Amino acid sequence: MNIYVANIPWKASEDQLKQLFAEYGEVSSAKIVMDKVTQRSRGFGFVEMSDDAAARQAINTLNGADFLGKNLVVNEARPREERPRSGGGGGFRRSGGGGGYDRGGRSEY
Repeated sequence: MNIYVANIPWKASEDQLKQLFAEYGEVSSAKIVMDKVTQRSRGFGFVEMSDDAAARQAINTLNGADFLGKNLVVNEARPREERPRSGGGGGFRRSGGGGGYDRGGRSEY
Protein backbone atom coordinates (compact mmCIF):
# COMPACT_ATOMS: atom_id res chain seq x y z
CA MET A 1 0.00 0.00 0.00
CA ASN A 2 1.18 3.50 -0.81
CA ILE A 3 0.76 5.93 2.09
CA TYR A 4 0.68 9.73 1.81
CA VAL A 5 2.35 11.55 4.71
CA ALA A 6 1.99 15.33 5.12
CA ASN A 7 3.26 17.89 7.63
CA ILE A 8 6.70 16.26 7.75
CA PRO A 9 9.22 18.51 9.53
CA TRP A 10 11.88 19.95 7.22
CA LYS A 11 14.63 18.50 9.39
CA ALA A 12 13.31 14.93 9.02
CA SER A 13 15.21 12.44 6.88
CA GLU A 14 13.85 9.62 4.75
CA ASP A 15 15.57 7.15 7.11
CA GLN A 16 13.76 8.64 10.11
CA LEU A 17 10.44 8.41 8.26
CA LYS A 18 11.16 4.80 7.29
CA GLN A 19 12.04 3.90 10.91
CA LEU A 20 8.81 5.47 12.15
CA PHE A 21 6.69 3.29 9.86
CA ALA A 22 8.89 0.20 10.31
CA GLU A 23 7.46 -0.13 13.83
CA TYR A 24 4.25 -1.36 12.16
CA GLY A 25 5.68 -3.64 9.47
CA GLU A 26 8.07 -3.92 6.55
CA VAL A 27 8.62 -0.67 4.69
CA SER A 28 9.42 -1.07 0.99
CA SER A 29 10.34 2.60 0.53
CA ALA A 30 10.10 6.01 2.13
CA LYS A 31 10.42 9.16 0.03
CA ILE A 32 10.26 12.79 1.09
CA VAL A 33 9.41 15.08 -1.83
CA MET A 34 12.03 17.78 -2.37
CA ASP A 35 11.68 21.16 -4.06
CA LYS A 36 13.55 21.10 -7.37
CA VAL A 37 14.93 24.63 -6.99
CA THR A 38 15.81 24.91 -3.29
CA GLN A 39 16.45 21.20 -2.63
CA ARG A 40 14.49 21.57 0.63
CA SER A 41 11.75 19.27 1.80
CA ARG A 42 8.28 20.23 0.59
CA GLY A 43 6.86 18.83 3.84
CA PHE A 44 5.21 15.72 2.44
CA GLY A 45 6.17 12.30 1.17
CA PHE A 46 5.17 8.72 0.54
CA VAL A 47 5.79 5.47 2.36
CA GLU A 48 5.22 2.09 0.74
CA MET A 49 4.40 -0.96 2.83
CA SER A 50 3.90 -4.45 1.41
CA ASP A 51 1.40 -5.62 4.07
CA ASP A 52 -1.94 -3.77 3.75
CA ALA A 53 -3.04 -4.66 7.30
CA ALA A 54 0.19 -3.27 8.77
CA ALA A 55 -0.15 -0.18 6.57
CA ARG A 56 -3.71 0.45 7.82
CA GLN A 57 -2.54 0.09 11.41
CA ALA A 58 0.27 2.59 10.76
CA ILE A 59 -2.18 5.03 9.15
CA ASN A 60 -4.64 4.78 12.05
CA THR A 61 -1.94 5.15 14.69
CA LEU A 62 0.31 7.77 13.09
CA ASN A 63 -2.35 10.13 11.70
CA GLY A 64 -2.17 13.12 14.07
CA ALA A 65 0.86 11.68 15.92
CA ASP A 66 3.77 13.91 16.90
CA PHE A 67 6.89 13.42 14.75
CA LEU A 68 9.86 15.66 15.56
CA GLY A 69 7.54 18.35 16.90
CA LYS A 70 4.85 18.33 14.19
CA ASN A 71 1.58 16.40 13.97
CA LEU A 72 1.61 14.17 10.90
CA VAL A 73 -1.27 13.82 8.46
CA VAL A 74 -1.28 10.22 7.26
CA ASN A 75 -3.68 8.51 4.86
CA GLU A 76 -3.79 6.10 1.97
CA ALA A 77 -2.37 7.71 -1.16
CA ARG A 78 -4.79 8.15 -4.02
CA PRO A 79 -3.60 7.18 -7.48
CA ARG A 80 -2.00 10.06 -9.30
CA GLU A 81 -4.40 11.74 -11.68
CA GLU A 82 -3.21 12.25 -15.20
CA ARG A 83 -3.38 15.95 -15.91
CA PRO A 84 -3.06 17.23 -19.44
CA ARG A 85 0.32 18.77 -20.06
CA SER A 86 0.18 22.31 -21.25
CA GLY A 87 2.63 23.64 -23.75
CA GLY A 88 3.93 26.20 -21.34
CA GLY A 89 3.03 29.55 -19.98
CA GLY A 90 0.53 30.76 -22.54
CA GLY A 91 0.04 34.43 -21.90
CA PHE A 92 0.79 37.22 -24.34
CA ARG A 93 2.87 36.19 -27.29
CA ARG A 94 4.52 38.87 -29.33
CA SER A 95 5.43 38.17 -32.88
CA GLY A 96 8.50 39.84 -34.29
CA GLY A 97 7.79 43.19 -35.79
CA GLY A 98 8.55 44.35 -39.29
CA GLY A 99 10.12 47.71 -39.65
CA GLY A 100 7.09 49.81 -38.86
CA TYR A 101 5.56 51.84 -41.63
CA ASP A 102 6.88 54.37 -44.10
CA ARG A 103 5.84 57.77 -42.77
CA GLY A 104 6.83 59.69 -45.84
CA GLY A 105 4.84 57.64 -48.28
CA ARG A 106 7.92 57.02 -50.37
CA SER A 107 9.65 53.77 -50.86
CA GLU A 108 13.34 53.10 -51.20
CA TYR A 109 12.71 50.22 -53.57
